[in-house]
Amino acid sequence: MKRVLVANRGEIAVRIIEACRSCGVETVAVYSQADESSSHVWMADQAVRIGRPPASESYLCVNKLLHVALETGCDGLHPGYGFLSERSGFVDQCTAEGITFIGPTADHIRLMGDKAEARRTVTALGVPVVPGSEGAFSDIDEAYAVVQDIGFPLLIKARSGGGGRGMRVVEDISQFRSLFAQARSEAEAAFGDGELYLERYFQRIRHIEVQVFGDRHGNVSHLGERDCTLQRRHQKLLEETPSTVIDDSKRDSICNAAVAITRGINYEGAGTVEFIYDDLSGEFFFIEMKTRVQVEHTISEVVTGLALVGEQVLVAAGDPLSFAGKNPDREGHAIEFRINAEDPARDFLPSPGILKRWVPPQAEWIRFDSHVYQGYTIPPYYDSLLGKLIVRGRDRDEALERSRAALRAFEVQGVATTIPFHLRVIDHPDFISNQVHTRWVETELK
Repeated sequence: MKRVLVANRGEIAVRIIEACRSCGVETVAVYSQADESSSHVWMADQAVRIGRPPASESYLCVNKLLHVALETGCDGLHPGYGFLSERSGFVDQCTAEGITFIGPTADHIRLMGDKAEARRTVTALGVPVVPGSEGAFSDIDEAYAVVQDIGFPLLIKARSGGGGRGMRVVEDISQFRSLFAQARSEAEAAFGDGELYLERYFQRIRHIEVQVFGDRHGNVSHLGERDCTLQRRHQKLLEETPSTVIDDSKRDSICNAAVAITRGINYEGAGTVEFIYDDLSGEFFFIEMKTRVQVEHTISEVVTGLALVGEQVLVAAGDPLSFAGKNPDREGHAIEFRINAEDPARDFLPSPGILKRWVPPQAEWIRFDSHVYQGYTIPPYYDSLLGKLIVRGRDRDEALERSRAALRAFEVQGVATTIPFHLRVIDHPDFISNQVHTRWVETELK
């Protein structure tokens, strides 16, 4: 692989460019009119403007992306996360044009993108799944006929996509029809697929995910688990590794289950197998597999010392995993804080504008991934993520102590950010004692 089109924006585009550079691979960036001043534009070897600010006219325009890739001589394409990263049809189109998609195969994306088919596959591999419907529904009456068998509370989920879109919690039968209609409409708008899957909803659970990697030579490894329990409306806010609520025996069980799934489908590239975990019963259940690199992959990099995006590039080019035959050792504890341009005091309302002052903290135990800088204008069209603050320590206590210092030292003026929210969280007794669950922010912190 000689040249890669970076089919994304923001901090992940910067990360991809850096990873390609370390592998000796050239990069071509694309950008919308709103992103002309973004860091990824001048970091790449070449940059091409592809459209107006709305993503539908730029970053989601398959024909434009492929045209740029071919015109600039790209033999690879990295989708990052979001946008087109889990569109199997896009992978097929890249393949038809002779461009290597840096990610899993189209078949793997199709398989794991269909929640019902993923459940059937995982069940056949002996991994427990959350009780739910055998198939997905678009017809509300057909769905209504099976809800009593699943029980309440119930979770409605879009068959395609993720990120909390097309997802609703149903407390009782009286809410079902209206919430089903809302979820179907949202799923159709976000993913072009209004089919919905139903599953039992657990009130107080933790979200544990495992970073996995496979290559075309049959090698499969995991890089440990991440605890992504702290969420708001199904959107992750803070992640850490390792999870301190599971012991080594349970950790082995969860990670081995993730490897069994990855090996069972002959998966290639980076992926994340996600589970819910009931810390009262010690049970865990598969919920889905994300067939892409995750926002929070950075904390796995910090504790293993590996460069996962660079590994993606090499594996896509046909190389075996650099750590083939072993699960890499992990050292210390790492926490990632998503620094978003949102106002926590106003129900996390987006806060676009000009960064009049922007001075991230610096220390040898801090990593900060970002695409913005002082004077940068944050556009209102995209995800509000400004950067990822990753703090490591010898253990969780030291990581938390250092996190407080890092967050307090972070200087920002011009826009509201989630920094005050993070400070409030890590000082809360429930978080310190690990007594949180996926709805804790909405039900307890408020």
